[in-house]
Amino acid sequence: MNFVEARLAKLARNGDRNAFAELVELYKDKIFHLAYRMLNNKQEAEDAVQETFLRVYTNLHRYDENQKFSTWIFRIGTNLCIDKLRRRKNTYSLDAEMPDGEGNDYYAMLPSHEDTPEKQIIVSETQEQIRNAIDTLPEKYKSIVILRYLQDMSLQEISEVLDMPVTTIKTRVHRGREYLRKRLEQEEQDANTNPVPR
Repeated sequence: MNFVEARLAKLARNGDRNAFAELVELYKDKIFHLAYRMLNNKQEAEDAVQETFLRVYTNLHRYDENQKFSTWIFRIGTNLCIDKLRRRKNTYSLDAEMPDGEGNDYYAMLPSHEDTPEKQIIVSETQEQIRNAIDTLPEKYKSIVILRYLQDMSLQEISEVLDMPVTTIKTRVHRGREYLRKRLEQEEQDANTNPVPR
């Protein structure tokens, strides 16, 4: 696959619009999923996809055919999302409500073998808790956790995408997981000490 992508990139660099269109087709959904998970906003994710491909197109001359195209494009997309998160940090509220029904299964980190409506509600609530916990992760852990667990990238791939040593990635994955675990445990404790009246 890498050979095909490298060839398409080379053709696109030489002005072949069809080759670039094929690259867009190969990666637009993957970049959208990455952006949506990082930004938690459909419109911003769509904008990020557009900007990513614009940057890819204008920087094709910089693409090194010895590295995987996927690593290169994910680096561009991830950095763009990180920039967007930094820009909105001042106005963004961590408690902001999720748009109802928007990407409800996005963080489907639990297998959902639903049997009953009650179990569906529990699974849905758990997914929302995990999604909300991921949204509160400090910036330096958030992109790594998303790339590791939601994009299923290896530590080496994340290292290449974010241009960081594997040891740093490993540490941040571990700390990000710990942060999520503590956050979810705290929510569980809060729910048990303040049960919602029925």
